[in-house]
Amino acid sequence: MSEPMNKPHAIIVMGVCGCGKSSVGERLAGALHLTFVEGDALHPAANVEKMSKGVPLTDEDRMPWLDRIGEDIKASLAKGEGIIVSCSALKRIYRDRLRAAAGGNLFFVHLEGSKALLTKRMGERKGHFMPVSLLESQLATLEVPTGEAGVVTVDIDDTIDGIAATALKGLASVGVTG
Repeated sequence: MSEPMNKPHAIIVMGVCGCGKSSVGERLAGALHLTFVEGDALHPAANVEKMSKGVPLTDEDRMPWLDRIGEDIKASLAKGEGIIVSCSALKRIYRDRLRAAAGGNLFFVHLEGSKALLTKRMGERKGHFMPVSLLESQLATLEVPTGEAGVVTVDIDDTIDGIAATALKGLASVGVTG
């Protein structure tokens, strides 16, 4: 068992739908002794309804959701507690908005995989409001965070435990220790 982090950090597990944000986030939270927050649970009802009908969200739809995530991160860090949140964070402006809310103390684990693998995983999900039809719009919206500070990119062509282990190594390389 690893020891809890001395300095609280906020970590966003990001990527398009079907990449495993929730599963990986839960594993990382367990390994790092942090609270995990399911970002999808923070969406306003109107966003969930829109997505469940296969309608992509606009920037205007996403901003209140991102602000809610930012508030949770800020509150957690203010209490001296770290937090991990699953959030697609598809565009740089979204990530920068979240960084500002966190006072800069924010890291990202970007989960990436092939369209074929993502489609397969989405087809295997049970009870999720996001239809496979929205994958295309998410891939088109994604601004890959290459070169952004504090970002660890992990290929999802592995087991959840393997992905989480690779993410933990990457986080350790950018200063997040468990």
